[in-house]
Amino acid sequence: MGENKSIVIGLAGNPNTGKSTVFNHLTGLKQHTGNWSGKTVTNAKGSFYIKQYHCEIYDLPGIYSLFSDSAEECCAKEFICCAKTDVMLVVLDATSLERNLTLALQILELTDRVILCLNLMDEAQKKGIVIDTDRLSKALGIPVVCTSARAGKGIEQLKNTVLEALEGKISFSPKRICFSDAMEEVLSDFLKDTSHLLPQGVEKKYFALSVLEGDICSLQLFSERLDRVRLGELLAREELAEGFLKQKGYTRQSFKEEKSMAFLQKSQSIAKEVMREKTEKAKKRERLLDELFLSKKIGIPVMLALLAMIFWITIAGANVPSNLLMELFSHTGEKLGEFLLWCNVPQWVYGIIKDGIFLTVSWVVAVMLPPMAIFFPLFTLLEDFGLLPRIAFHMDGLFQKAHAHGKQALTMCMGFGCNAAGVTACRIIESPRERLIAILTNNFVPCNGRLPPP
Repeated sequence: MGENKSIVIGLAGNPNTGKSTVFNHLTGLKQHTGNWSGKTVTNAKGSFYIKQYHCEIYDLPGIYSLFSDSAEECCAKEFICCAKTDVMLVVLDATSLERNLTLALQILELTDRVILCLNLMDEAQKKGIVIDTDRLSKALGIPVVCTSARAGKGIEQLKNTVLEALEGKISFSPKRICFSDAMEEVLSDFLKDTSHLLPQGVEKKYFALSVLEGDICSLQLFSERLDRVRLGELLAREELAEGFLKQKGYTRQSFKEEKSMAFLQKSQSIAKEVMREKTEKAKKRERLLDELFLSKKIGIPVMLALLAMIFWITIAGANVPSNLLMELFSHTGEKLGEFLLWCNVPQWVYGIIKDGIFLTVSWVVAVMLPPMAIFFPLFTLLEDFGLLPRIAFHMDGLFQKAHAHGKQALTMCMGFGCNAAGVTACRIIESPRERLIAILTNNFVPCNGRLPPP
């Protein structure tokens, strides 16, 4: 029996697509999974064997795009660009194919060897969504595997597909984005004079896009792979890029917008081609939600009423378990005190154990645990029903007037459950200045830990 071959696999995808669940099934680990933005920041690492291959798999942070400078995007981009992966697994939510495909198309701009894992197929079937995976595979030029990771379905097929890719039985011919003629001309002209600055292993089009847009995160990655002379020239070209775009009839903002629209339109066209329409019942539900939450007249009142109802359920519903826990801990505390006195422990030890450790832990658990156990599942339901993006849409204008980011609306809502989670979620905000504003102001949200006990 020969030596095991070491293989590196990356695992990428949008938040809340079951990516970490796929990771756990592949590796047998029990990585913590979560449903809120900004939850995963570092790369979780695990390993598993497929025949003679020892596979090291890295669970990248959940991200929506590679073309921004938030902490998660930079972390994922660095791994995809710099780590020599043998296979990239991209996990998509089958119930939101159009939205998820954008990230897959962006990753295909960076690497060829991509396998698409179409997860949550059981949820898609419940919603009446049917996806032609063969047509999707041809449209993208990569293999597609269907899974329902929570039930463990499709994981073995995913492993077999990875094995076939490693053995060369699968050919990868990814279909990359074709921009407008004007934009392709801009990229081509820019690369004529800068192709000698291209770092090894980086796709030409991605390199040109990053420099022309002034993508700080990508430029930092390039700097690590260039000598001082080429780096100096690259930075000089980046400074002149705005003038170059102006000569071609673009501003940096319009250039970014056209690029983003190209990925969005491509994902829309592919989704329309491979996905059968949702059932009439599902479409009616979405239209009803749009009419309620996006209406100029009643959208904000309905949103405020919904949030008020959730807070009322959280506070009123937490009273019963909180009181029960307080009684339980009070009785347990009395017994603990009697036991310590029976043991004739010194007064300072008694104070540390009973009045310090036990009393502190019992109060935190009794006061904070019940509201959080109610609030966060309710918050998850809002996301699953598609209400969070609609709420953020309404709040975006108000936050922009305060020179803050519209995404802060979601982090502040989460702060009502726990400020720590609200501050952590601020990582979804790309701008460092607006992210700092969100972190500082989120601390003033009255979370459950600051509410008086019932």
